[in-house]
Amino acid sequence: MAPIDRHAADRAADHTPRHPAEPHGAEPHTPEHRADRRTATLALAHALTAAERGLAVIPLSRTKLPALRSPHHDEARHHAVPGAHAVPGDHTAAGDHTAPGAPAAPGHPASPGHRGMPRHRDAPHPPSPCRGECGRMGHGVYDASTDPHRIRELFAAAPWASGYGIACGLPPYHLIGIDLDTKSGVDAPAELRELALRHLFTIPETVVVATPSGGRHIWLAGPPDTVVPNSAGRLAPGIDIRGAGGYLVGPGSRTEHGVYSAVPGTAHLPPATCPPALLRLLTPSPRRRPRPAHAGAPANPQQGQGLVQFVLAAHEGQRNTRLFWAACRAYENGFGEALTAPLTDAALRVGLTAREAASTIASAARLTGHA
Repeated sequence: MAPIDRHAADRAADHTPRHPAEPHGAEPHTPEHRADRRTATLALAHALTAAERGLAVIPLSRTKLPALRSPHHDEARHHAVPGAHAVPGDHTAAGDHTAPGAPAAPGHPASPGHRGMPRHRDAPHPPSPCRGECGRMGHGVYDASTDPHRIRELFAAAPWASGYGIACGLPPYHLIGIDLDTKSGVDAPAELRELALRHLFTIPETVVVATPSGGRHIWLAGPPDTVVPNSAGRLAPGIDIRGAGGYLVGPGSRTEHGVYSAVPGTAHLPPATCPPALLRLLTPSPRRRPRPAHAGAPANPQQGQGLVQFVLAAHEGQRNTRLFWAACRAYENGFGEALTAPLTDAALRVGLTAREAASTIASAARLTGHA
């Protein structure tokens, strides 16, 4: 992402979002108000610069969520399950609040996922998902645009916006975001290096964005005919993927925890092409559901040994995360039960208690629908 040019903030200031309650021409009355206006102006300037490079953007709040509330919010609440929590808009973002695995929606150019209100499976007449067809703002990533006029409209409707999101999966780059986390003792950069060694690929020089928590967002360009789904921790512990239907927090955005910024030396680069070996990992081919093993049938002793070794290589702070990830993969591939004992033994050897191991493996079984 190239830095904003020296006139971008001035151009954006001519269209600075104004709070609806603020009369036109009125000056801010407090330092906090003036700071908010400056933050909104800079966010718009950065968003316009990103759009000049062909990146579709939306305004974000300080929580990294889309700044505009869904116009169907009340309708969703009307149809929601009693006691369910409302979801403020349709979004899949790069951050801890992200809903992983948004499914592709056939027919949409970016095939993004739709995140709506939870409801009973047999609820009558659920509301039809709207992805902006109603013409109103507030559809999250479906509002993303490269049109400067439209972007100014979006930011004018959200004068509290302090950043911007960049929609993934759209032309010209069909952006894929590799989100590397460093919290909770997870060393995602090391996990990515291990994947690269194991699958023989290297990450090319590309845009890298530093997050306030110390993480990294790596930008890669995908092929136009491939839909990369969003996922959290599926590739490896601490590595989340932003694909079709997701967005990345753009450099220059200000959040509750700090500012996102391009890593020096990468801002001027275009998103590099995703290595084919990595792309294959991001777009796994559909598998047939494995047949359940017959009672008493002997398990292949070599099956899942790579997952066991993955747990054995865990350092302190990674043990639970690695065990959970390995157990999920084992259940997804149909040999979770057979691998429970080897995984438990590996967990004990790296320092977990039997109770911790059993609880973590049981959580993986529940998550994958095998409990």
